[in-house]
Amino acid sequence: MSLTMTDVIWQPTGEYLNCRVTDFMKKNGIKDWQELVAKSTGDIEWFWQAALDYMGFVWDRPYDKLVDQSKGFEWTNWFLGGQLNIFKNCLDWQLATGRAVGNRTSVGRDHLAIIWEGDDGSSRRLTYGELHELSSRVAALLVKLGIGAGDSVGIYMPMVPEVVAVLFGCLKVGAVAVPIFSGFGDAPLVARLSDAETKVLFTADVGFRSGKEIAIKPNADKAAESLPQLEHIVVLKRSNRQTNWVEGRDLDWQEAIESVTEIPETAVLEAEHPSMYLYTSGTTGKPKGTVHTHGGALAQIAKELGFAFDVRSDDVFFWVTDIGWMMGPWEMIGVTFWGGTMVVFEGAPSYPQPNRIWEIVERYKVNTLGISPTVVRVLRPLGDEWTDKNSLSSLRLLGSTGEPWDPDSYMWFFNKVGQRRCPVINISGGTEIVGCLLQPLPVMPLKPCSLGAPGLGMDVDVFDEEGKPLRDAIGHLVCKKPGPSMTKGFLKDPDRYLDTYFSRFPNVWYHGDWAKVDKDGNWFLFGRSDDTIKVAGKRVGPGEVEAILIEHPAVAESAVIGVPHEVKGETIVCFVVPVPVAQPSAELSAELLDKVAKSLGGPLRPDKVYFVKALPKTRSGKILRSSIRKKYLGEPLGDLSSVENPDAFESIQSI
Repeated sequence: MSLTMTDVIWQPTGEYLNCRVTDFMKKNGIKDWQELVAKSTGDIEWFWQAALDYMGFVWDRPYDKLVDQSKGFEWTNWFLGGQLNIFKNCLDWQLATGRAVGNRTSVGRDHLAIIWEGDDGSSRRLTYGELHELSSRVAALLVKLGIGAGDSVGIYMPMVPEVVAVLFGCLKVGAVAVPIFSGFGDAPLVARLSDAETKVLFTADVGFRSGKEIAIKPNADKAAESLPQLEHIVVLKRSNRQTNWVEGRDLDWQEAIESVTEIPETAVLEAEHPSMYLYTSGTTGKPKGTVHTHGGALAQIAKELGFAFDVRSDDVFFWVTDIGWMMGPWEMIGVTFWGGTMVVFEGAPSYPQPNRIWEIVERYKVNTLGISPTVVRVLRPLGDEWTDKNSLSSLRLLGSTGEPWDPDSYMWFFNKVGQRRCPVINISGGTEIVGCLLQPLPVMPLKPCSLGAPGLGMDVDVFDEEGKPLRDAIGHLVCKKPGPSMTKGFLKDPDRYLDTYFSRFPNVWYHGDWAKVDKDGNWFLFGRSDDTIKVAGKRVGPGEVEAILIEHPAVAESAVIGVPHEVKGETIVCFVVPVPVAQPSAELSAELLDKVAKSLGGPLRPDKVYFVKALPKTRSGKILRSSIRKKYLGEPLGDLSSVENPDAFESIQSI
C-alpha cells in the first residue's frame, strides 16, 4: 500500500453538499470548492471580510482597516481600530434564545454546553447558562485578586468542567490565559509561568487517569518556590488527600467562587489584545510562548469549526485532547461560538476497556470525533471486536491532527470508526497559528491520508530548496501571506521568532514540515523537516519508514530515528511494538528490513529493528523520536515531565 494512494475513497453526497461552507459559496457567487480555495488564498482581504460578516462576529467597535502589513509579513496587524471579546461572542451571545447575526443564531441559556465524563465513568452536564455563571464567577474572583486586562493567569488543571470556566473567565476580563498540561512537573511549569509573569494559578489537588489518583498540587507548590511574582493558587479539591496549604496564597476553589458578589461586565478590548499565551510542546530547550489575540484566534477558530467541521447547535463535538494542547482551547472557543455541545473527557482512551472512546460516542451520540493517529495506532491492534461493541451511527464527521497518518491506520479509522460514510477532516497547523494551514472541507472528495487543501484564507505552498513552488514531489510547507491568528512573535523573544519562521525564505512563513501536492491537487504531510534522516546523501522522513513498517500485520506501532554512521553519515534504526499475537524474532526483523528496502530502495535499508513493549509519547499522542534517539545514544534526556509513559524508555535502555 503506497503512502499517497491515488484512489478517492470518499465523495460528498446528501447533507455534506448542504453544509455551511456550501451556503457561504452560494452567498458569494462561488461555484465549487476549488474556486473557493483559490479565491480565499489569492485575495485574503476579500475572504476574511466576507467570512467575518457571514459568521456573525459581535464587535464592540467595528474595525476601520482589516489588515496592515506596513511593518512586513512578520509583524502584520489585523482589525485596526476594532474592538471585540471572545467571551462576548461565545458565551454572552448564546444566552438569549434566537438572536441572529450573520449565519449564527444564539441557542439560549438552557442549551447544553458541556458533557463531562470522568476517568471512573462519572458524568456532569453544564448548560450555557451554568457555564456562563461559573465563568463569570471566575472573572469576578480574578478582579477580586487584582487581576486586570493584560495580566496572565495560569491554568494547570485536569480536563474537568471548571477548566473551561477558567479559560472563559480570563477572556471575560481581558486576562491572558496560560493553559498548561496538568501532567507537567514543576520545571516546565516554572519555565512557562515565569516567562508569562503569571500572578494567579488555577490548579487541582489531583487528577485521575487509568484508575489512578495523580497528585497535581505538589508540583504547583514546588514551582511556586521559584516564582516570586505568583501571588495566589486557586485549588479545586477533588479528593480527601492531605494537601499542603499556604495561608494567604492558597485559595479553596469552592469557597473562593462562592465568596464573590459583583460580576464584572465583559471587558471591551482591542481586537489585537492578547487572549492566550500558548507554549509549544517539547521536552528540551526553552519553551516558546506564542501570543494569540482575541480577534485573530476567534477568526481562525470560528472559521475552522464552522466551515471545515460544520459545527451546528445540535451537534455533540468530542476531541480527545488536554487543555495544554492547543486543541483544548480551540475546541472550547469554536464549539461555543457555534452553540454546540462539547464532550470534555478526563481519562485514558483504552481504560478500563479498549472501547472507552467508542462507548462515549454511543452514550452521548457524538457527531464529530477528533483523535490523533497515534491513539488509533494503539487501539487498532487490540482487535475490531472492540469497535464493534458500540453503535457509532451518530458520527457525521471524523477529525484528526497531531502527526502524519500511515495508510493502514487511516483506512481502519475510515472503515471501522467512520463506517466508510464519514469524511476524515485531517487538519494540520500548529500552536503558533492556533489553527490550520491545511484542512479538508466536507464538500471535497478525499484520498487516504490527505489533508485536503490549504485552509481557507491561508496561502500555503510547497517549496523546493531554492524557494520555488514544487508539485508532485516532497518539499517544504510554507505560507506566503499572513493569517490573523499567526502568533505575534514569541513572548519576550522576537529574534527567535524571526529565526524560526522567516530566516529560510524571505517574507515567507517556513513551517518546518515536509509536504507534497500530488498531480490532482491533494495535499499530504510527511513529518517534521528537522526529523529528516540523511543516509549516504539520500533524505527520508521517519514517517515514510514508519508507515511501511506499520503495513506489516505483525506491527502495531513504530518509531524510526537516524543515528551516526561512520560511512553513511547516518543510518536508520527502527523501534517496533508488535501486535499482541506476534512474537518478535530474527525472521520477523529480517522481513521488516526487507520490506523497507523493497519500498525505499537498498540504500535506505535500516540497520536495525528493535522490538519494544511501548514507545514514549506525550499525552496528546506524539511519539518522542528525539528522546528515543537520545536514550539510544546514551545522551541525557532532560525533563521528562511531559511524557505520558516514561517507563517506555526502560526497554530502550536494555537494548
